[in-house]
Amino acid sequence: MAPPFVFPSDLKDLEDDSDGLSLRVEFPVDVASLRPSQLEELVKGVAFDLSDRELFCVEEQDVFDRVYSLVRSFALLPPSSKFNLVETLRSNLSVLLPNVDSLSRVPHFSPPSPSSPGAAADAVPDIATRIASHRNALKIYTFFLLNIALLEESSSSYSSGVSSKVVQGRKKNPTYAWNWEAQRSRIINLVANSLEINLTLLFGSNDIDESYLSFISKCTFSLYENQALLKDADTREGLGRIIGTIATKHQRTTQSCASILHLIHKFDYTVPHLAELVAAAEKKYGDGCLAVALIREVGRTDPKDYVRDGVGAENIGRFLVELADQSPKLMSTNVGVLVPHFGGESFKIRNALVGVLGRLVAKAYKDVEGDASSKCLRLRGKQAMLEILLERCRDVSAYTRSRVLQVWAELCEEHAISIGLWNEVAVVASGRLEDKTAMVRKSALNLLITMLQHNPFGPQLRVAVFEATLEKFKEKLHVMEPSNTSDDTYEADNLHAGSAVEQGESVSDSCLTFSEEQQGEAAAIPEIGNLEQTRALVASLESGLRFSQCITSLMPTLVQLLASSSATDVENTILLLMRCRQFQIDGSDASLRRMLPLVFSQDKSIYEAVESAFVTIYIRKNPMETAKNLLDLAIDSSIGDLAALEFLISSLMSKGEISMSTISALWDFFIFNVNGVVAAQSRGALSILCMAAKSNPGILGSHLQDIIDIGFGRWAKEEPLLARTACVALERLSEEDKDKLRSSSSKVFAALHSLVTGFWLPDHIWYAAVDKAISTIYSVHPLPEAFAADIVKKSLNSVFGCTASDEMLNDVSLGPSNFMSTVPTAKLGRFLFIISHIALNQLVYIESCIRSIQKQKLKKEKLKVEKQHINGGSAEVEMQGINAELGLGASEDAVIDSLSEKAEKEIVSGGSTEKNLIGYCAPFLSRLCRNLNLMQKLLFTVVESASSETVRSNCTVALGDLAVRFPNLLEPWTENMYARLRDPTESVRKNAVLVLSHLILNDMMKVKGYIYEMALRIEDEDKRISSLAKLFFNELSKKGSNPIYNLLPDILSRLCNQNIKEEDFYNIMQFLINSIKKDRQMEALVEKLCNRFSGVSDVKQWKHIAYCLSQLTFSEKGLKKLVGSFKAYEHSLCDDSVMDHFRSIVSKCKKFAKAEVRSCIEEFEEKLNKIHTAKKEQETTARNAQVHQQKVGSLEGFLIKEKSVVGNTSEDKNVSAKEGSPEAKDTISEESCLSSVMRECEADGMEVQSPQTFHRGVSKCSTRKVKGSATQDHIDNGSVRRRIRSTRRSSSPVLILFPPPNPTFFLNRLFYFTICFDFFHIWNMK
Repeated sequence: MAPPFVFPSDLKDLEDDSDGLSLRVEFPVDVASLRPSQLEELVKGVAFDLSDRELFCVEEQDVFDRVYSLVRSFALLPPSSKFNLVETLRSNLSVLLPNVDSLSRVPHFSPPSPSSPGAAADAVPDIATRIASHRNALKIYTFFLLNIALLEESSSSYSSGVSSKVVQGRKKNPTYAWNWEAQRSRIINLVANSLEINLTLLFGSNDIDESYLSFISKCTFSLYENQALLKDADTREGLGRIIGTIATKHQRTTQSCASILHLIHKFDYTVPHLAELVAAAEKKYGDGCLAVALIREVGRTDPKDYVRDGVGAENIGRFLVELADQSPKLMSTNVGVLVPHFGGESFKIRNALVGVLGRLVAKAYKDVEGDASSKCLRLRGKQAMLEILLERCRDVSAYTRSRVLQVWAELCEEHAISIGLWNEVAVVASGRLEDKTAMVRKSALNLLITMLQHNPFGPQLRVAVFEATLEKFKEKLHVMEPSNTSDDTYEADNLHAGSAVEQGESVSDSCLTFSEEQQGEAAAIPEIGNLEQTRALVASLESGLRFSQCITSLMPTLVQLLASSSATDVENTILLLMRCRQFQIDGSDASLRRMLPLVFSQDKSIYEAVESAFVTIYIRKNPMETAKNLLDLAIDSSIGDLAALEFLISSLMSKGEISMSTISALWDFFIFNVNGVVAAQSRGALSILCMAAKSNPGILGSHLQDIIDIGFGRWAKEEPLLARTACVALERLSEEDKDKLRSSSSKVFAALHSLVTGFWLPDHIWYAAVDKAISTIYSVHPLPEAFAADIVKKSLNSVFGCTASDEMLNDVSLGPSNFMSTVPTAKLGRFLFIISHIALNQLVYIESCIRSIQKQKLKKEKLKVEKQHINGGSAEVEMQGINAELGLGASEDAVIDSLSEKAEKEIVSGGSTEKNLIGYCAPFLSRLCRNLNLMQKLLFTVVESASSETVRSNCTVALGDLAVRFPNLLEPWTENMYARLRDPTESVRKNAVLVLSHLILNDMMKVKGYIYEMALRIEDEDKRISSLAKLFFNELSKKGSNPIYNLLPDILSRLCNQNIKEEDFYNIMQFLINSIKKDRQMEALVEKLCNRFSGVSDVKQWKHIAYCLSQLTFSEKGLKKLVGSFKAYEHSLCDDSVMDHFRSIVSKCKKFAKAEVRSCIEEFEEKLNKIHTAKKEQETTARNAQVHQQKVGSLEGFLIKEKSVVGNTSEDKNVSAKEGSPEAKDTISEESCLSSVMRECEADGMEVQSPQTFHRGVSKCSTRKVKGSATQDHIDNGSVRRRIRSTRRSSSPVLILFPPPNPTFFLNRLFYFTICFDFFHIWNMK
């Protein structure tokens, strides 16, 4: 019988000298020295012996040596030889495994026992030999096959080098083609099968051979580190079976657990596969010992270890989540050991635990089997997990807050949230919309979207519908309930968590049905059934009402998020608003309209989100419904929304998103072909058509006559804005349609003339309509200047009642009061508006004519040059060059310029010979505009003191227009323009912010010292104004090298002098400082702010400057500047708030400081604390001295009063005698011994004090610490005593008073002090 095979630590260790107790290699073959033919013969011989002889022949020395030699040099074998060798070993092992089971059927067989091997051998010698041979063969085949696998995987690079040989072998004999991937999976699965048989037949009833299992386990985990190998499903499954069998069946849980954790920590790609194999082992063997061991090992790990190993913590977290997903019941019974990690610092572990709880809630508690007690326990466990998830929504880490909201969304999709908990989750998600981190807000928005999509309350969530439905069912419940019911609310709450949850589906259906029926006028209450079902429905309706109210209350917050700087906020907010509109949430339509201005965003993703939402909500309907949606938008939108709507309609029209059927439907609405259309809807339809005409002008030409008849007919009087919209439509006609209009229709010009000069439009509509009408005249009229002159004449005649300028001159010469008082203000305003807009349009018209002439000239020159090149006219080219040198070519441009100047003069010509356009009104206008300074003063007086907010608002806009045109004239009035930011009316402040933003950002106004007024608007009460101010500073920070950096010190100093709340100041400065990003600017600000401390004595300004310093981002250079400027702010460290800000700076620097800088920071912190303590002591001493000086002053006043009383008595001599007595001297001596501080009162009332503290029961160490101060006190006391002796000689009163540290002692001695003062007074009288 061959000696037993013992697994070596390495393959080559088999060549070591044999001790005779184990099988070793004696005569290895040098495979490298063999020729290919010899090598092939060797392989064939080994394969023949293994196949032809018994399975146990592998333990024979000769066969064993040859097999070892081939395995050792496996990389040198040709592919066919590899195939033969591996296939032979694998087939022998596969045949050997069934033979092991056959051993149990041998008569008189019992497994060998290691405790009595001799007895077993004597009993059945042949069986023992066979068992030993089987055991040896199993070990040898397993050893060689796994070594081949390890060698082949490690030599993959070499295998790729010999791929050409593999191809040749395949060509010669495809049967022996080497496919290692297929062989690998067969080997691994065969080894896994060998572990699953009854190995106790071979190894005894006790533990299996330790070396055998250790070797297989070691090889398996080594192969598991290969990422490419794990991509093969068969191989991965075989490796998992091996690990699971060894750990579970063969009870090597501890060793396997350590190896698995090592793989998890080091190789992230193994995590899902390891979780899969652990779950598979638990399912296969019904024993979760491996999973439990892993969970407990994770639970026992110190949480600080996960902080240090971030990658390992992330992998462990993924493993736990995967395991909870695949084995939820097992994880639910052991999750308690993981819960303490919620208190750890690693947010990655907390994220994983949140995911684990989510998976357990969704999967572990679906089983309804079991008795009542087990159900109760499961419900309690689930409730505890849900409470933890709610608590984690307020985790300190934003990553964890985001993750837990994602888990709640997953639970909503799994329908794992009960109705009783639904509103709590909705409230938490609503609160997270105001989180400071963008990813948390994104998760909260996604959660609310999911909750709306999967809500159990029905497809309509209107508050009014729920209230009406709930009221009716409450009445029905009141009728159904017995009369002795005492606590309806309590029962409803109990049923809310019980019956409503169990009957969730039926409740939802009932609620849904009734919500749909409620839309009718006479909705009937559906029959629900018994009393319990009615109570459950009432509880469900109450929950639905609360949920609807919660979502409705979010509309203001969602509108704010639409203005967020984060693109993800805007995109997800739009998605949530779309979902709210789908469920008919109150206010969702109005909130969605607030997204329209976002089409002008520079962020492409935001524009695409708005466009997609717009198309989904308003466009992708049937044509009639689409047209109705669009015209409704046009009717109710503001000017800004109309501009955004025009941009969208034009873009969608060019992309073909708006069909011609929709255009036809809009024409039907405009021409009243749809029943029930009103004039406002007609105007809205024409507005949309004008917007679409911006991309396709031809759509207006087909209904030109309808535009004229409806736009300027009787419907315009009913809807005045219809006339303005008709003017816009005429202006946007195509050139062909304009030519048709000029040649055929005079009716439209008569309508325009009547619109401008008539009075049939109200004032608030007339100005906007006439503005567009004048522009239309200059756009479509063949002779606009003549037509405009006629309008000016008629307007002048209608206002002043005169037809000649001479009359105007006469009236003006008499004085302005003669005619100005007789002209109505409304008429005068209209007249000025007409002539100013006509003049402006005339200038634009002249410039357009000049540009057209220049274009024609350039076109002619280009054609002439082309002809010259074709004809080869070099002489003409030479002549043009001579003309250019002489300046003859430039003379043509000069003629064009002179003509344009002449045309401009003709506009305002007011001479006696010719009068054109405004020239007819020249006397009046010259008189009106003569005193420009007076007009400016009047304008600013009006904008400041006008009672109407509309007047102030419009004047603010007018000032902005004047600043654009006459910046130098308005520069002295800059302060007055900034003063509009303090107006009490929101509309005026908003316009002021818009005007100043436009002027400053377009470099039309210099940023001066009044910019702090704009900074104050950051904390304006109106959120809209606050957002505009923030947007202004954001845009300002992008200009050049960030002007905010230069403006910040001035803004700081001016804000410190303003009476604003401290919180508002902090918010303003934090926002401004956050807009500074460059390190160099931050470092310079550190120095500037530190220098400001030196010139400031106000504690309030100290706090403000220190706060600004704490908001800066400190680099290493910035920290050095802060430390170097210590003398500048040293005096301010006595204040606690200032010190707190410096502490926050130190803590901020410590977080990111390097090791060498950290020591400097700690030294700086120690210095700050030392100075702060010293300053506080000095301040306390000074305060005590001041308090006691006041007390002494009051006592001196009392002495003066006593002196006047004593002076009037006749007992002076007796008092003098008493004062000179020994008893009085003794009293003085006793009092001097009791006092702790000596004071001297000078003639001017000033005091000299020297504190001296006596320490009782204090250690010697403490005494030594104050030795220096005590010495100084002693010196001071000595000087004071000398002064006292001198004052005694000069008969000056000596005050030997000072309150001791004990307040009780001070109170007890008050009366005694009074006696002492009387004594001093008597002594002075002597």
